Amino acid sequence: MHKSGFVNIIGRPNVGKSTLMNALVGERMSIITHKPQTTRHRIIGIVNDDDYQVIFSDTPGIVRDPIYKMHESMNKFVWGTFEDADVMLFMTEPKEEYDEDDPIIEKLRGVKVPLFLVINKMDAFEQDDLLVWSRWWNDKVDFLETIPISAKEKTNTEKLFSLILNQLEEGPAYYPKDQLTDRSERFFITEIIREKILLLYRQEIPYSCQVDVEYFKDEERIVRISAMIYVMRKTQKSIMIGKGGEAIRKLGTEARLSIEKFLEKKVFLELRVKVRDNWRDDENMLKRFGYIQ
Repeated sequence: MHKSGFVNIIGRPNVGKSTLMNALVGERMSIITHKPQTTRHRIIGIVNDDDYQVIFSDTPGIVRDPIYKMHESMNKFVWGTFEDADVMLFMTEPKEEYDEDDPIIEKLRGVKVPLFLVINKMDAFEQDDLLVWSRWWNDKVDFLETIPISAKEKTNTEKLFSLILNQLEEGPAYYPKDQLTDRSERFFITEIIREKILLLYRQEIPYSCQVDVEYFKDEERIVRISAMIYVMRKTQKSIMIGKGGEAIRKLGTEARLSIEKFLEKKVFLELRVKVRDNWRDDENMLKRFGYIQ
């Protein structure tokens, strides 16, 4: 018997969803930094075996008070996961602040498929904290299973995978067995560059940026890439470039090294910066960047 199904991971920003999916899939599918809103798109990672295919979906963190159309689109990615899941994982950590009337609680109550409460960062909290948080959520939502984990340390992630597999029904392979994701190399290159921006720049700069790979050519000995970084103001462009181009050169070097590791090939990377006012509210730009289908 061959099992298959879609397993969707939801939760607040920075709760560890991307780290968990990377641990479950065994590949670095989603960028991970210490800053919120690291994941902006819905990213699929596929685990294949002779007897099963599990399709995990990492989603953006739920934005409580959307300010831009981009935030609204990110939330739509999250709400869409309620419609196509075979198993749902709601991820949280002790002492997160949730109101009794938070919309996510009502959404979770309406889930008809197996629903797991995944409490992350178990290694950072006392057992009593984990129990209190588990009771708080289980009093409000009918979870099939509650499992504390440490996604970073991969504690209990194998157990979680086994519990998920037990809930999946017989089904076909939806993707070729050698496929790890539905995303292209160009997409992951934009994500790698954006990850480096999140790590190297401060304050609002990373959240005002969008990366667009405009040129990608895989030659025999080298991959040539040209990417545009869109920012919202001239002052942000100046910061991105830095004095004498120092900041953009450092960004380019760190991004290139990570892209070479990802592609397992020599890379020539060109980065440019362009001001585009209010791209986060521009529907045409959001379509171009994949936020609106």
